[in-house]
Amino acid sequence: MLWMGARLVRAQRRYRWLGYTLLARGVFNVLSSLTLGPELYLLWFAGTSILKTLSMLGLIYAVQDEIQQRYVRTIDSLSHGFLIRDRLGYVHVANERCARLLGFDSPADLVGKHVCELLPNLTPAMADEYFGRFDAPGVQYPMTETAMFTLHNGTRLPVEMMGSPYIERGRLYCLVQLLDISERKKKDDLLYQAARIDPVTGFFNRHALSALLTQEVARAAASGRECAVLFLDLDKFKRINDSFGHAIGDELLRQTARRLHAVLRPNDALARFGGDEFIIVVADLEPGTAERMARLCAERVVGAMAGRFDLSHHAIGVSASVGMACYPMHGSDSDMLIRNADIAMYEAKKAGRGELRFFNDAMTAAAKDALVIDTALRGAIEAGEFSLLYQAIVDARSGKLAKVEALLRWDSPGLGPMRPDRFIPVAEDSGMIVPIGTWVLNEACRQMASWRDGPLDGLTVSINVSAWQLADPAFVALVERALADNGLGGHRLELELTERVLIDDGGHVHAVLQRLRALGVGLSLDDFGTGYSSLSYLTRFQLNTLKIDRAFVMDIEHSERSNSLVNAIIAMGHSLGLQLVAEGVETAGQAAILEKMGCHYLQGYYFSRPIAPDALSRFAGEGQLSAS
Repeated sequence: MLWMGARLVRAQRRYRWLGYTLLARGVFNVLSSLTLGPELYLLWFAGTSILKTLSMLGLIYAVQDEIQQRYVRTIDSLSHGFLIRDRLGYVHVANERCARLLGFDSPADLVGKHVCELLPNLTPAMADEYFGRFDAPGVQYPMTETAMFTLHNGTRLPVEMMGSPYIERGRLYCLVQLLDISERKKKDDLLYQAARIDPVTGFFNRHALSALLTQEVARAAASGRECAVLFLDLDKFKRINDSFGHAIGDELLRQTARRLHAVLRPNDALARFGGDEFIIVVADLEPGTAERMARLCAERVVGAMAGRFDLSHHAIGVSASVGMACYPMHGSDSDMLIRNADIAMYEAKKAGRGELRFFNDAMTAAAKDALVIDTALRGAIEAGEFSLLYQAIVDARSGKLAKVEALLRWDSPGLGPMRPDRFIPVAEDSGMIVPIGTWVLNEACRQMASWRDGPLDGLTVSINVSAWQLADPAFVALVERALADNGLGGHRLELELTERVLIDDGGHVHAVLQRLRALGVGLSLDDFGTGYSSLSYLTRFQLNTLKIDRAFVMDIEHSERSNSLVNAIIAMGHSLGLQLVAEGVETAGQAAILEKMGCHYLQGYYFSRPIAPDALSRFAGEGQLSAS
């Protein structure tokens, strides 16, 4: 006992008094054994009892203190905040991590304080309500929930709280772990952003737009208000992407989004719906005003798009086609409004660049018809449903066959014979025009090769080429391969372009045409005079042939104005060294006038309708095509 007391006095300052007690008891026992007589036995018994009691109490205290210190060290080692509070809200135990999380220096700053003193925005009622849950029946522990704490310094701290009951000496306490979930919150926010925000423009994406529009329609239905949906598509965006690259395309989308957002009202919403499509929701409108407000917004949008965009040292003009649908006139839910605005947008695009259209019921029938045609087109090439007819182009002086134009025909098993003006626009909208155009190119070249050593040997064939084909990076290679595979020179092929293909040129078309000319392929401008005619096309693109549209030829015999206009076109063509072809020649009088004016070639029903290759060979064998 003396040894134990001495060790405690030397080694444990916290238990020094227990050591002195043990030393005293040891000394007392030794002295008692040496000097104690019978008359002092009672005194010895009293002293021994007192010292035993003090040492036992000291030992009990030491054991409890060791347990408590081990407990404190354990909770201090936790990576999470930890505190124990009582029913009244006072903190009994806290660890270092909890103190740091709540903005205090040490656990001592928390112990003994009410939780409302630690968190400024926490009220006694809120603290009592939280503790009251531990008395509720059927509660699953630990109780886990997230909260946003506002600390004394104003910092906002997102935490996860895990609460469990703790009973000590028959009293209920609340044991709470606090986890700092700032990093998790940041990741959740990023995921939320990714799920709702378009990464290119920084505005809503289609999923967020759909949810927002659903809410707006519900509010409008409940309050008797209206709203409108504007569906925008950038005209010729693919050409810009193909010509300048996706980085420039993305920058155009960002600048477009900023321009659109700048013309909206504060409660309107903008979303990138996908690709080069945007949707605007014009929200919370007075009854009867949706169409007027939608038109005003659309006009502001078209105006905002009018200025050129500065993209990587290029000033590029871009327009937008806009379709509009209003609630409740054009749809009763968000999906219907978006679908109908989309249909209206395609009608606007067909009308030209920068056009606006409201949805109407007739558009639905046209859209369904287009969908049926599009579906049937998907397997038409593989099923061998396409064919080419050839219309003669004759020398104006001799009437002899000079070249032919290949014209596409489609005989669908389900839809019957389809006019080109029905299925070509659908093919262009869906992108199917590219594989269809490739089939036409290969078939025309194959047919020319089959005419070798016959009456049609050496004949030039012209085919129509769409803007989609010219935008295809592989187009020139396709032309080169089709000629090589069939042993043809480039001069045997002529490509007919429309003015709309040229007017939207951003440099890519010009480069493609230069490569085609290097192959020896002829270039023809079709339907001259009916679109956005500009003399700059004829010099800039170094075309070979100019085709005078049938609209001018049909009145040449009876209209002095048409006669003068055709004469001027022919004179201009001569001055530029162009070959001239007049389309739609149907009478001998028209043919005579055009020949006299100096037109080089004539094409029309007066000479031949579009006919199959075998019939064309018979006509060529006669040496001259007769009028039919």
